[in-house]
Amino acid sequence: MSTVRVDALLRPHLAVGVVLSLVCVLLPVGLGRDTLYTAVTFGCIAMMVVGVRRHRPPSPAGWWLVTAGVVVWATADLMWAVFTWILHISPFPSPADALYLASYVLIAAGFWCFVRARRGERDREGFIDSAIFTVGSVLISWVLLMRPGLEAAGEAVEAKVLAAAYPLSDVLLLALLVRLLTTKGARSPAFRWLVAGNSLLLLADCAYQYTSMTETYTGGAITLPWLLSYVCFAAAALHPSMRHLTDGNTGDVGTRFTRGRLIALTLASLVAPGTLLLQLALGVPLAAWAVALSSVVLFLLVVWRMSGLLRRLDAQATRLADLARTDALTGLPNRRTSDAELERMQTRARTEGLPLCVAILDLDHFKSFNDTYGHQAGDSLLVAAGAAWRQCMKDAHAGVGVGRSAMLGRWGGEEFVLLLLGHDVPSAVALADAMRAVTPAGQSFSAGVACWDGLESASAVFARADEALYAAKAGGRDQVRTAAPAGETLPAPGDRPGTVLSAEDVVR
Repeated sequence: MSTVRVDALLRPHLAVGVVLSLVCVLLPVGLGRDTLYTAVTFGCIAMMVVGVRRHRPPSPAGWWLVTAGVVVWATADLMWAVFTWILHISPFPSPADALYLASYVLIAAGFWCFVRARRGERDREGFIDSAIFTVGSVLISWVLLMRPGLEAAGEAVEAKVLAAAYPLSDVLLLALLVRLLTTKGARSPAFRWLVAGNSLLLLADCAYQYTSMTETYTGGAITLPWLLSYVCFAAAALHPSMRHLTDGNTGDVGTRFTRGRLIALTLASLVAPGTLLLQLALGVPLAAWAVALSSVVLFLLVVWRMSGLLRRLDAQATRLADLARTDALTGLPNRRTSDAELERMQTRARTEGLPLCVAILDLDHFKSFNDTYGHQAGDSLLVAAGAAWRQCMKDAHAGVGVGRSAMLGRWGGEEFVLLLLGHDVPSAVALADAMRAVTPAGQSFSAGVACWDGLESASAVFARADEALYAAKAGGRDQVRTAAPAGETLPAPGDRPGTVLSAEDVVR
């Protein structure tokens, strides 16, 4: 219901606002035009208040600050009109100037509230990108507005202060606009209307400042973007998506470095040398110090940005390497890692003269468990089993000698592999039995253990462990079998009815 009412206001607001803005521009200079201008401005302010009160955004501070900024700006316009058309005076500096400067601060503060709410916990890349754009805009503002304005101001201190204050205020608004554009989060209609309002306000203000240095301001086309900026601010407040403007992306996700952003950053970085080349080509006085300082700052910011990209690439490479080595479900080493670790253990075992055993574990009746409880329960069983077995291994190895090491990995499906360096067959079987005892959810596993003979390949020792596992499953499951020595074959289960080997059996 609320969305329907707002839509009913939004469309007429846009239609009436645009039409009245065009009419205002076409009217001749005078009290009538400024009266219509004031009416459009305060009408937009009323729509902003209506939008904020109707939608009640969770973080309203930014909206109220922008609204207050537009109110102060409109009050300054009204005061200027009263001075000009009613009192017929032109005070300098005017009280309206103080209001205009205050409105910049209020609107910028509102945008800063939006930025803080949207940027998440850390967004260094967005801050650096906006800083690069800001430095470039400061240089352009200095060359086109501030320096000519200061030269035209003469010796009057008030004139010099205002000549610098207005361009710097525009730079402040531009910096917050760019910072908002570099935040994470959705580009909703309210977001786009807000960006459009700020952009039009900056366009009109910079055009006014540039024009007023060479001629007397009489309104005209420059008035249109000012009025349309108020219309856009009100449209942003009226649109239902304004409630979610401050819903940023707070996850640990870096700012996307798109091709468009790369092009924009490249152009911003070239502002300093481009300004110098343009001044040399036109034969105008060089802004040497401004260009030199901005070049240094831009260079440092670009290096900072590149260092961040390199750190992110390193982190992503590390993460990809971890994913390549780790089973995604259980977090245990995967089959590839297990193969590599066995080769490393074989080298150590050969060099240090240590025994090396390989065990393959297979959860019993896992398919039936999945069919009974569902695949999600089966995944949970695999995760819980891996964690329980790993803790059992950790407890078993507490306080043992330096030469011993063990690794549990997921072999595939419901099969796991256990690599034991410094363990002989009795200790390997004992550890496997201890792990069987802590298998969660009342489940069990069968296991086959093979001791490496010091010569065979990794695939060969795995094959013998797998043969022993098959014997354990064929012999009734929930047991540990040891493999025959290399070159021999295990007897069939029916030939040796008592072939279930515990640790005590092996010792005997």
